[in-house]
Amino acid sequence: MGKLRAHELTKRSKSDLEGQLEELKKELAQLRVAQHLGGTAASKLAKIKVVRKNIARVLTVYNQTQKAALRVQYKNAKYMPLDLRPKKTRAIRRRLTTAQLTKKTVRVQKREANFPRRRYALKA
Repeated sequence: MGKLRAHELTKRSKSDLEGQLEELKKELAQLRVAQHLGGTAASKLAKIKVVRKNIARVLTVYNQTQKAALRVQYKNAKYMPLDLRPKKTRAIRRRLTTAQLTKKTVRVQKREANFPRRRYALKA
């Protein structure tokens, strides 16, 4: 078995991914037993790394699809769980929203209404 591709795994169903994961875990267990017994070829020992990485890929795709489904479920909810919220950067998360930025106090609103900005016509 060669290296799995993540884009190929995204097309698979949940049950298919679980089956693939079990298969890979069994293969890894067999390789570890062979390693422990000794007298195994270097190619088999190198295969352990490939299998471990494949397991990681399957788990990553599985978790990503699960999170994407949950994000859709919580789309219009008032509160979203912290791990489903967009990460971005800390500064962006702390930043005021556009509505908060454009809000004006009553005093500023009165001042703007009573004393509009003067317009000047410049001579050419």
